[in-house]
Amino acid sequence: MKYKILYAEDEGTLAEIISDGLRSSGYDVMLAKDGVSAYQMFQDDTPHLCILDIMMPLKDGYTLAEDIRKIDRIVPIIFLSAKSLGDDVVKGFRSGGNDYLKKPFTMGELLVRIESLLERFGNTQSEKLSTLNHQKFGACELNTLNQELITPKASYKISYKETAILKLLLENKNDVLQKQAALMKIWGDDSYYNSRSMDVFMSHLRKMLKDDAGIELMSIRGIGYKLIC
Repeated sequence: MKYKILYAEDEGTLAEIISDGLRSSGYDVMLAKDGVSAYQMFQDDTPHLCILDIMMPLKDGYTLAEDIRKIDRIVPIIFLSAKSLGDDVVKGFRSGGNDYLKKPFTMGELLVRIESLLERFGNTQSEKLSTLNHQKFGACELNTLNQELITPKASYKISYKETAILKLLLENKNDVLQKQAALMKIWGDDSYYNSRSMDVFMSHLRKMLKDDAGIELMSIRGIGYKLIC
C-alpha cells in the first residue's frame, strides 16, 4: 500500500527538499504552499497523514489542524515549526496534532516519526474506512472517502460538498434536514449565494438517486430537504 501525505509548507526550498525525500521513500505527496489550499486538498483527496508547517499564509497550521479535526478525528498530524517553547508545543497538541518536530530536523527523523504514526493509526484508519466511509441506504451506497455514490445503475464521482450534503441527509434520513443548519455546517454561512449552490447540488444528487425507485429526495419549501429511504 502506498501512503498519501499532505505536506503544507510555504518555504519553497524546504518544501522541495522534503517532498523529494518523501517521494524517494515511497510516499505520494500532496504539496500545498498555504493553509487554505492545504485544506482544499484535504477535502478533495483525503491523505493518510498530514505534515503541517505552523507559520503559513492565509491559514496557519494550528487553525488548519482544527479545521481538519472537524471532519476527520483520526488522520495523524505532524507539526513542523521553528518555535519550540512549551506553550507552542502544547498549542500544537491541543489543536489536534499527534507529533511536533522542531526545525531544523533531519529527513531520517521525520521518516521515523511518519512510520511510527502510520503504524500506530493504520489499523484504526482501516476500521474507520470500512465502517464510517461506506454507508448503505436502499440499493445505494455512499463512499465518503472516495467521494463516490453507487446506485443500482451506475457509479458516480461526486464533489466534496455533494458528499457532505448526502452524509447529512443520511444522518437525518426520513426526517427533515433544515436548510439553514446544513448551510452553516458545510459552508459556514447561509448567504443567498451558498443557498443557491446547495439547490444546484441537491438537484444533481436527485438525478443520480432516481436510479433507485425506493429512494426519494424531497424539497420542503422554506424549510429544507427530506431523504426518504
